[in-house]
Amino acid sequence: MAAGAAALPAGAAHASSSAGLFALGVASGDPLPGAVILWTRLIREGLRRPVEVEWQVARDERFRRVVRQGRTTARAELAHSVHVDARGLDDGHEYFYRFRALGQISPTGRTRTAVSPHHSANRLRFGIVNCQDFQNGYWPAYWGLAAEDLDVVVHLGDYIYEYDPSSRFADRNHTTPATPGLDQLVTLDDYRARHAQYKTDPALQAAHAAFPWIVTWDDHETENNYADLIDEVDDTGAKLQTPAQFARQRAAAYQAYYEHMPIRADLRPGRADLRIFRRFDFGRLLRLNVLDTRQYRTDQPGGFPGDFGLAEAGLANATGTLTGEAQESWLKRGLDHSPARWNVVAQQVMMSRIKFPNPTGAPVPPIVANLDQWDGYAPQRTRFLNYLADRRVKNPVILAGDIHSTWFSELRTDFDKPELAPVAVEFTATSVSSDFPIAFDAPLKQVNPVLNPHVRYFDGSKRGYLRCSVTKSAWHTDVRTVATIDVRETPVTTSASWAVESGTSVLTR
Repeated sequence: MAAGAAALPAGAAHASSSAGLFALGVASGDPLPGAVILWTRLIREGLRRPVEVEWQVARDERFRRVVRQGRTTARAELAHSVHVDARGLDDGHEYFYRFRALGQISPTGRTRTAVSPHHSANRLRFGIVNCQDFQNGYWPAYWGLAAEDLDVVVHLGDYIYEYDPSSRFADRNHTTPATPGLDQLVTLDDYRARHAQYKTDPALQAAHAAFPWIVTWDDHETENNYADLIDEVDDTGAKLQTPAQFARQRAAAYQAYYEHMPIRADLRPGRADLRIFRRFDFGRLLRLNVLDTRQYRTDQPGGFPGDFGLAEAGLANATGTLTGEAQESWLKRGLDHSPARWNVVAQQVMMSRIKFPNPTGAPVPPIVANLDQWDGYAPQRTRFLNYLADRRVKNPVILAGDIHSTWFSELRTDFDKPELAPVAVEFTATSVSSDFPIAFDAPLKQVNPVLNPHVRYFDGSKRGYLRCSVTKSAWHTDVRTVATIDVRETPVTTSASWAVESGTSVLTR
């Protein structure tokens, strides 16, 4: 690739990726000091042979100062996806990257390496996104995200949805799986097609091309509310699978996820396991522990439809775990020895205890819990929050998604004792496009001060993302939302802003 060849400006991947070999755009992720993963996937009908792919990293978007370049091979067995672990870069530096294959040049992406933990970072700016149901609407929030001034984006899961085609928008119907009617994906081709469809969205491509992403999955990348190798609780008939059957489905889902994400992971095709819990340091300012709360969890307790049921089932779940023992130990070791001012746990489901008015409308019981969240695994949550308090972990912050609404909470070792000082704060991000039942927005706003007094902010009416700015002295989070997802582009505005001062775990406006 000639160093002087023309390149697109950063963030403009959508401008030329609607057709051609690089129709899914480019992405980067998992930034380390001096290293970052570069991703793309080659798309051409009938392509079966291995393809040599050239890659370049430069300090400028016109590629006049190329600092790293090389070749790799895109192979059919991994859907001609490319994962380049570009190393030997400077710490905490912005770069531009691109690919070339079969005579075509990819869009240009912009990325940034992390600051070394041996150095002090003054500020970290990042976005938090999750839950982007393609069929439910468009993604104007991603245009807003792409225009932000950020160092990294954290995606907390539900990158794709597994459901059958059914959209009120003619151009947003899902791909048709091999077995329609199950309302879920099964084969590797099913998952590949769905990921590729999502990746064609120009707003998502722009957001990927603008920043490095750190991603983790939740349930819908495989199947709603699964737990380890246990099928969804509501599945019956042809949808119900044995653990062996589900293992084959999960292996397909995990491989397709790897093939389409800028992630540093050791995939072994055909296996139903893939370790994606991992850790990132941004100087001595922030340590980010990224969890997987699906692959290792025990089944949701109680067997309630939709996993909404009596909170007592979660309280009694003494042997239940969202993380598995090995991952929990790994997390605690990382927190015990962290050099960072802020210690972050990025995971999928709300840790806050939340009492919901019964969504079925039945008078008894009037209050229920979402047992797919940490409320279903209350003993583990209590153990972890007590650990944070006992070990005096510096400035712990929990990040969550999944519930398609915004919740900011103060976490206590006993939620029934509001007089206790909080031991952590939790920021739960709303969805990019997935639906929250609007009928529950006003009731929750009314009952939260009584049922959930530790919740300082809630909104279920808007879609968008969180924008965080972290310094040594404080953490600031802005709720960035759009007025509608019925159109491709609409302005992003700030709905609310909250802060946490270092050393307090107290949310303030």
